[in-house]
Amino acid sequence: MAGVDQARAPGASRSPIEAPRQRPPDGDMNVDAAALDAYSRAVVGVAESLAPAVASLRVQRRTRRGMMPVGAGSGVALTHDGFILTSAHVVASPASDGRAAFTDGRELRFSVLGRDPLSDLAIVRAEDGGLAPAELGDADELRVGQLVVAIGNPHGLEGSVTAGVVSALGRALPAPAGRRPARIIENVIQTDAALNPGSSGGALANGRGQVVGINTAIAGIGLGLAVPINATTRKIIGALMAEGRVRRGFLGVAGGPRPLPPRARGRWGNRSGVEVVEVVPDSPADRGGIRIGDLIVELDGRAVTSAADLQQMMTAELIDRPVQTWVWRSGDELSLELVPAELSEDGS
Repeated sequence: MAGVDQARAPGASRSPIEAPRQRPPDGDMNVDAAALDAYSRAVVGVAESLAPAVASLRVQRRTRRGMMPVGAGSGVALTHDGFILTSAHVVASPASDGRAAFTDGRELRFSVLGRDPLSDLAIVRAEDGGLAPAELGDADELRVGQLVVAIGNPHGLEGSVTAGVVSALGRALPAPAGRRPARIIENVIQTDAALNPGSSGGALANGRGQVVGINTAIAGIGLGLAVPINATTRKIIGALMAEGRVRRGFLGVAGGPRPLPPRARGRWGNRSGVEVVEVVPDSPADRGGIRIGDLIVELDGRAVTSAADLQQMMTAELIDRPVQTWVWRSGDELSLELVPAELSEDGS
């Protein structure tokens, strides 16, 4: 009868919507629970060990009317005596300082010690010591798919923790360079750990709680980017702590990789050089005789195969020093002497 439950006749089939849920074998449930528990323990362990080292930064600028809020972000304590690493764009405002809040309730005034827009890294220093420094790792050891944990202060919410994986390695992030040819931040880490405004300057850590990146940008939903902590960025951090700035050389060329022509391979091997597509007027390259269309193959005794190679070679040691440069031009090799100048912070 409609609307009345009736006993099912013996042997009658069960309706699909009435089919009982199959309980997974106990062994499968135990494996899933153990895996989830291990993942949770890893994230919790990183959060508990690293959160005390991550600060919420409230950036202020002094005006005639007093201190004015100009931004916010995160920072990672590097030393007991007050050095904090953050993103350069977090403290980009001129004459800025601010206050750093930690998970233990302390709030310390800080001042900007140095910033490097070309790596998007900066150092600020808190007025008092007693910080709990983070341990730095090596992003060069990361693998795609590896667990990472992001700790920061999105939207001012202190001590927020998200977890994900390394989605990709070796990404490139454009960095401001004023009127100079564009520069890039290399080997940027891509992660799906959730990042939001205010996460910039916070820590990206591996499963051991070591900081392997500084969160810098949100490229889309599930697509966060972090500046890697590696040998190159450690030098930048050291220079900012010691001198408040990073000195770089500047040639004044822009270009891209191009395979060497057959005649050039006999001398330089089967590889690429950098084809020059732009020469900045009155730059070291211009004064040294570089022309558009030249193929740069060697600088200071080192092979040049990409624009990134040239960028990496422009260290402080080369500033104002004559450097032998080999180029391939119109079917012949040519030796030029270039004298790199110092790149200003604003690229002007």
